[in-house]
Amino acid sequence: MDSPSHDRIVRSSESADGPYGQTITNGRHTLSADEPADAGGRDTGMDPYELLLAALCACTSMTLRMYAQRKEWPLEQVEVVARHSERATADQTDLFERIITLTGDLTLEQRARLIDIAERCPVSRTLQRGARVTAVEETFGV
Repeated sequence: MDSPSHDRIVRSSESADGPYGQTITNGRHTLSADEPADAGGRDTGMDPYELLLAALCACTSMTLRMYAQRKEWPLEQVEVVARHSERATADQTDLFERIITLTGDLTLEQRARLIDIAERCPVSRTLQRGARVTAVEETFGV
């Protein structure tokens, strides 16, 4: 599912939905994010880790669909459930787990290959190898 190289830009700004509510936009697409009520938010959208899990689920499913179509395999439906069960500590990395349900008249070999391909979805690869993250402050007229 590797897409052409181009910058992806997503903007998040505070919404009027409590202290942590966010409106996330990318062109014509809009999402809401927030912290759960037990963390002081109003639970008006997915929390940041849930958004990351959503990206992993969607990317996995899309990658499997593209691969099956290219191979002309009888994959009828893909469902991916993801869980972030362990946060990183000094001694270990985060643990993301996926449960993949494949529906269709697939052979055991095809099913095994699709599970192998799931490990190669771009979001999964990004999480597996880690990433550099930077922050700069935008200044106006300074």
